Amino acid sequence: MGGSPFDLSGKVALVTGGNGGIGLGMARALAEAGADVAIWGTNAAKNAAARADLARTGRRVVALECDVGEEAAVEAAFAETLRALGRVDACFANAGTYGGRRTSFAEMPAAEWRRVMRVNLDGAFFTLRAAARHMVARGGGGSLVATASLAAIEGAPRNEHYAATKGGVIAMIRGLAVELARHGIRANALLPGWIETEMTAGAIADPRFAAAVLPRIPMRRWGTGADFGGIAVYLASDASAYHTGDSFVIDGGYSLF
Repeated sequence: MGGSPFDLSGKVALVTGGNGGIGLGMARALAEAGADVAIWGTNAAKNAAARADLARTGRRVVALECDVGEEAAVEAAFAETLRALGRVDACFANAGTYGGRRTSFAEMPAAEWRRVMRVNLDGAFFTLRAAARHMVARGGGGSLVATASLAAIEGAPRNEHYAATKGGVIAMIRGLAVELARHGIRANALLPGWIETEMTAGAIADPRFAAAVLPRIPMRRWGTGADFGGIAVYLASDASAYHTGDSFVIDGGYSLF
């Protein structure tokens, strides 16, 4: 009898924004499934804590400081990842930022628009491009995954810049799925709903917000980083060998209700 298709032994996964929230939830599950893991983040203390957490799985773990909005930083971090772990089989472009200034669209400063674009869209581009180059040159296929958002498919008033980046990410992933299929490389997107992370902590802690939103989630709870572990393992594993160009909505049913 063959081994489990979800066994990631011998594989290497890269998770940007992997030092907390959704990213850490994915990285932990990937390591527990047998993958060696590289995480990138901008906060050195969080990187160190996440690395210690992941190292308990017994897998090789690399934690690097990287601002994904800087092209040179991404190229350097990817090269260091390869030096440390030898290859990248699955790349999760998960790092992102939120629309911090909830001004009206008509009053949105160009600098605010560019701040969010720089991380969420440029950062995903730089990361996925580096991974695609490596996977094509190495041969043997691979998996590219980008974290988008429900904001990409639902109206996001006063947050149009964030929504635009996430819609762009989905479109980019679909293009990659078609272009890179000949190389055995799959590309898929994740669309989280309301998940408990540092980014959403302020909103979730607001009683008025919770009273308005939580009843609309059929699961009747906020999501957690751990809720993304299963899909991460699936997309990194041979179980998803014929699954590409998809967008996985993980929101506890919020978008249905």
